[in-house]
This record gives sequence, C-alpha cells and structure tokens, in this order.
Amino acid sequence: MGKKIFGTNYPVSICFIVVNEFCERFSYYGMKALLTLYFLTYLKWDKDLSTAVYHAFSGLCYFTPILGAFIADSWLGKYKTIIYLSIVYVIGHVVKSVGAIPTVGSTELHIALSMSGLILIALGTGGIKPCVAAFGGDQFDEEHTTERQKFFSIFYMSINAGSFLSTIITPILRGDVKCFGGDCYALAFGVPAALMVVALVVFIAGSSLYKRTPPQGNVLWEVCNCIGFALKNRWNKSKHDPPKKHWLDWAEEKYSMRLIQEIKMVLRVLVLYIPLPMFWALFDQQGSRWTLQATRMNLAFGNSFAIKPDQMQMLNALLILVFVPIFDLIIYPLVRLCGLKITPLRKMAMGMVFAALAFGAATLVEVNVVKTVVNPAPAGKCLLQVVNLAKDDVSLKAPGTDLFLQSIKYLEDPPGYETVPLSNGELNLEVTVVNGGNFSATQMVEEKKAYSVIIYPDATGITYTLVEDHITKNEEGNPLLRFLNTQPEALNVTVGDNNFYMSSGYNVTHNKTVQRGEYTDVTCISNSGKTSKLNLGLLDFGACYTVILTEEAGKIVPHKIEDVKANNVHIAYQIPQYILITAGEVMFSITGLEFSYSQAPANMKSVLQAGWLLTVAFGNVIVLIVAEGAGLEQWIEFLLFACLLLGVCVIFSVMAHFYTYVDPEEMEKLYLENSVREEDDSDFKKKNNEIELNKTGKSTKM
Repeated sequence: MGKKIFGTNYPVSICFIVVNEFCERFSYYGMKALLTLYFLTYLKWDKDLSTAVYHAFSGLCYFTPILGAFIADSWLGKYKTIIYLSIVYVIGHVVKSVGAIPTVGSTELHIALSMSGLILIALGTGGIKPCVAAFGGDQFDEEHTTERQKFFSIFYMSINAGSFLSTIITPILRGDVKCFGGDCYALAFGVPAALMVVALVVFIAGSSLYKRTPPQGNVLWEVCNCIGFALKNRWNKSKHDPPKKHWLDWAEEKYSMRLIQEIKMVLRVLVLYIPLPMFWALFDQQGSRWTLQATRMNLAFGNSFAIKPDQMQMLNALLILVFVPIFDLIIYPLVRLCGLKITPLRKMAMGMVFAALAFGAATLVEVNVVKTVVNPAPAGKCLLQVVNLAKDDVSLKAPGTDLFLQSIKYLEDPPGYETVPLSNGELNLEVTVVNGGNFSATQMVEEKKAYSVIIYPDATGITYTLVEDHITKNEEGNPLLRFLNTQPEALNVTVGDNNFYMSSGYNVTHNKTVQRGEYTDVTCISNSGKTSKLNLGLLDFGACYTVILTEEAGKIVPHKIEDVKANNVHIAYQIPQYILITAGEVMFSITGLEFSYSQAPANMKSVLQAGWLLTVAFGNVIVLIVAEGAGLEQWIEFLLFACLLLGVCVIFSVMAHFYTYVDPEEMEKLYLENSVREEDDSDFKKKNNEIELNKTGKSTKM
C-alpha cells in the first residue's frame, strides 16, 4: 500500500506527477509561444517559412507519442521512459537556448542548434505524452475509480495552468528584458528549460513512492500485426478460399476472435477520424498565423499598458478553464431542455462549425488590418512620396503619371505612397516651384522599392535628394523611427535605448525600432553642445516615422511624418475569434476523446489515443503545405481554411449519420456469454466424442 494524502484515498505520489506535468507544460507552451516571432525576427525567416517550420515542429510533437508508447509498453515501462525522454527533453531545451545567444557562432550555427533543439524537444514532449497521465492513473487502486477521475481533472487543470502562465510570462521575458542589444530570446527560452529541469527533478524525487507496472506488450503493435496478417492472408488465399464476411476475418487462423472483433470496433471509430485533421489545421494556427496577425494590430490598452502579440495565445487556455463548466452545467442542459438530442458526433460537428466561424472572424479582422500595410510596387514600378522642405509650395511630375501635380506645401505630411512607372530602371522627375523656378532630374532606382523625394533649398535655389524608405512593418509590432537633419551642424538624438546621429545638411538616419509610447522629453544635442528638448508625441504600433528637425526661434523643433500608418485595428478584435475557436475546441476535442473512449474496448483505448494524436499531426502537415505552397494573401488563406472545414464538416456529418453507437460493456458481456456458450458446446462435443469412442472404438470426425 502506498502512502496516502492525509488519510484520503489519494496516493502521495500523484503530487509529484501533477507538479511534473505543470512544469513540463509550462516549459513546452512557454517555448512554443515564442517560436513564430523567433523565426521571424531572430533567424530572419519570412512569414511563410516561419509558419511552415512552426507547424512541422507541432506535427512532429504529435507523431512521436506513438514511439513513446511503444518504448514504454514494449521495453522500458512508463517510469523509465518518462525519465529517459525527459533528459532528452532537457537537452533539447538547452541546445535551443544556446542557439538563441547571438554571440555563439554564425546564423547557420544558430539555425542548426535551433532545429536540433526542436527535434529533441519533439522527441521528449511527444515521447512522454502518452505515459505521464497513464502513469498517474496507475498509482490508484482499482476500487478508487472516483479518486482516479478527480485526479485526471486536476491533471488537466495543471496542463492549462502551465499553458496559461507560460504564454503570459515568456513573451514578457522576450520583449521587456534586453540582452545582447535586442530581445532576450536566450532568457525567454532558458526559463522554460529551467522549468523542465525542475519537472525532471520533481518526478525523480517521488521515485520511492511510485507504483510501477512492468511492460505488458504494445497493443498498437499487436493491432498492426493483426491487420497486416489479415491483408496478407486475404491477398494470398482469396482466389481459392471461400470469401469471408469481413476482411479482418482472414486473420482468425492466427489471432483470437476477440482481438479481431475489438479491432473491428476500433476501425469503425478510426474511419470517423479521417476528416478530423482539418479542424486541427485551423486550431493550431493560433500560435502562427494569428500571432502574425496580432503583430499588425494595436496592442495598447490605455496609455500605460500593452500586451505582446505572442501573449494573445493565453486566451485559449484561460477560456478553456471557463468554458468547460459553462458548457457542461449550463449550455448542454439548456439545449436538452429545448428537446434537441445532443450526441457526441453532433457536438463535434458543431465544434467544426465554430472553428470555421472563428476563421471567418479572422478573415474580417485581416481585411481591415491590411489597410495600413504598404504593399511593394509591382515589377517595372516603384513607390514614391514627396517631402517639401523648400519654403515655397512645389509640384512634381513624373512621366507617365499625373500624380503629385497639386501643390505640396512646406512640411506637409504626404498622404501616402504613389506607384510610379520606371523607364529602364530610371525615375524621371520634373519639379516646379510655385513662385518660380524648376528643374528636371533623372535618378536610377530599383523596381518594387519605396522612395521619398526630399526637396530642399540650396545656394542656387532648390534641389532634391532621393532616400530609400522602409515600408515593412516591424515584425513584433513596434514603431520604426528615423530622423532628417536640416541643420548646418550634426545632431545627436537619444530615444529610449536608441541613439540617432545625423551629420549636417539634409541627411537621413537609418530606421530603428523603438518601443511604443509617448516621447515628450527627448534630448537633442548639437555638435556645438547646444541642447534641445523634443516632443515627438505618440509613436504608435506598426508605424514608420520620419522626424524632420528644423530650427524655429533658436530651438530645434521636430516635425513628424508618418511614412507607414500606425496599426489602427485594436487587438481586442481578435477576442471573438479566440472565443469561437475555444468553444469549438470544447465541443470537438473534449467530446471527441470521450466519444472515442466510449466506443472502444478498454484494452484498445491506447490505439484510439494514438489515432487521435495522429489527426493533430496531420492537421499541422496541412498548414505546412498551404503556407509554403499556396502563396495566397492572408485573408484569402483564412477564408480558404474556413470553407475547407465547412466542407469537411458536411462530409463528417454524413459519416456520423450512418454511424451506429455501441456500448463496449454490453459488447463485453455478449462476448463473455458467447465464450461460455462456445465452451459448453465444446465440452458437449468432447463428451459426445468420448461416448462414441467407447462404443465404436474410434472417434467421430467433427
């Protein structure tokens, strides 16, 4: 008898298992929450490649549980499998964290370390996934079923608590703590690594208290062998042997009828799994496409608080904790009161509908989000805006276009970029000053890029300079800032942690990322030592600013131009899609697991769990293919996924309509009755055979 908690029927050992699971889930979800932005900003991959690798990793995490289950059931047992694969897990975290240190080697080494770390993490987290919960269940005596059920509820709560806290904390460590001159990914990945070490230490600390069951063989392997033997036998003997009722019956010469009947029951459920990956294809994009969408939204709540784009994922874990009791205690009973029959498969179909609606909501958000995005010019053209620093109004003409013909006032904020055709890579300009004077110029430029024509006075009248602009929004949603110095001496401006040095004479600095916020007291120091205080106002999420520094009344005065508009869609508009996808998860995922377990014999539940996890893996493969292969605009991609899931939902509903529910317990009783009857028949035949043998001296052939 193992030690119990305060005289209850709960083993003390489960405390170590629950704490282990909390720490492990914290380490996994905390690390995973950062991945998309890590690929984008640290490894400098594009959005499609970042999404593809994110989902390749997620898919691998759901393929490897089959390997973990095989090792545990056929070789090491659950306890040793958890320890050994947790060590692999820790090594993966450490390798991943080292890969996030900028001073360690080249970019190629960072990529190699990051990918190696992720593969080891996938082996670790996937390998222990089928073992930990089952090992916790093994700690209870058979008669304590109520306590075991409550343990699984606590276990599930620890998973969501770890997920919720980690997706809040690790993005803060990434964005608010600076190291090596930028976001501190090394620390943000290092903390989950430390939590995984804690998880391993806690699990080992409880070793003397655990009830351990030896490996008893892998049911999944036996099922695969039985199916393989049936197919092989059918192929070899179907031409000359009489046909069988079911193709699995070809295995009856080697495997028991009980096993064959149980596999038939399992296959009926697994056929229903075929459409399910499409749901997971949508669900798992919370950490990839939805996070990327959040980077182009306004993340501020008031003037003093803003969230990180990768923190929005915590809504799912939070809403799960809220929705599960609401659905069980309020929504489902109300629906039954209305006279509607709620079957598990109907719940799953509705879960698909809600997930599709979530992507419909994401589509609407995306359509509005992209309005502030400046798209590159098409081939043979460039983007152009005009900044007038001459004292008089000017107009500008580029051959082949009627743009910029209206007068442009001094220090006027350009309304936006215009697309201008090029002539063999040349930009031809004609500038006219309203009060007299004009000039023409030809400038070699690159197609598809954006430029600012800065018109300013010089000793002979007016002239211009052409500056290449940065029109891509910051990957983390922060504003970008640069300065233009109109003064005859160099200036030095400090904004937050960034220093901008400008040489004299209409020179423009490079864009730098600054934190979103009000900058009302920025220090500007000239070469002569003169100090001025600048009020830059609000530098908002997603904007690209050019601040022109002029002299007025003996003071340096800033004039802010918004090259790329700030994100004007608030992050709160993502909340409906998170509510819908989480409601879909409650109806689809939780119900799906309950349905699967209710429709299969007790010793086949691990087979169904493997099948369920594979649907998640293949769902991630779908996203990987679409992200890398389709090349669609984001809102079209969201809409495509929504429509695909609705189509799959129709197919699933038809399949569900023809499905007949079974009661495994009744099937078990029926099987036992048949077994007894077969034994009785066998005994009768045996006795009859003996009587005949005594009478005739020979056995009757049966």
